[in-house]
Amino acid sequence: MQKLGEFKLPHFFNYPPYFTLQPVRDTREKQIQLWKELILDYCRTQKLFVIELEKDFPLFTNPTIERSLTHEAKDAFLSALVSDGRAEWMDKSHRKCLILWHRIQDWAELVLRYVRENGLEDSVMTVEEIRLGTESRGTELHGMDRTILMRALKLLEHKGKLAIFKGTSTDDEGVKFSLQ
Repeated sequence: MQKLGEFKLPHFFNYPPYFTLQPVRDTREKQIQLWKELILDYCRTQKLFVIELEKDFPLFTNPTIERSLTHEAKDAFLSALVSDGRAEWMDKSHRKCLILWHRIQDWAELVLRYVRENGLEDSVMTVEEIRLGTESRGTELHGMDRTILMRALKLLEHKGKLAIFKGTSTDDEGVKFSLQ
C-alpha cells in the first residue's frame, strides 16, 4: 500500500482512471464518493483546514502513476464536499476551500467535551488558549482553524453554553463557559 508520509493511501489512488472525471454517471458518483472520503480523512489526519486549488496539494498528484487531477476534477470533488456540508468555498472564484472534517455542530460538541474533561465549566479562557494552549495539546482542538473554532463557539453561545467577549485584539478574545 502506498503512503504519503505516514498516511496510507487507498488502492484507487494508484488506478489512473480515478484521476480523470469519469463520464458514466454511476462510475463518477463512486469516484466522487471515494475522493470525498480520501480528502476528509487526509485533512483530518494531517490537521489541514484549507485547500487552495492553485497550490500543490499532495493528494491531487500521484507521481508513481504520473497522474494529476485537472482543475475541473478538483473543483468537482471539493464542490461535492460543499454540497454535503463538509466544506465551504472561502471565495467566490472557488480557489480556496475550508474543509470541515467535523461539521460545526461536531466541533461544538468537541469543545464541550474538552471543557468538561478538563474541569473548565465556569472558567474563562482566550480563544487562542483553546486552539494552542497546553490544555488542548493532544486533542483535536489543538491547532484547529480559528474560523471554525469561532463558528463552533458562536453556536455554543447561541445555545447558552458560553459567552464570547471581545478583547482589544483577536489574540485576547475570551470565552466564559457556563455549562449547566
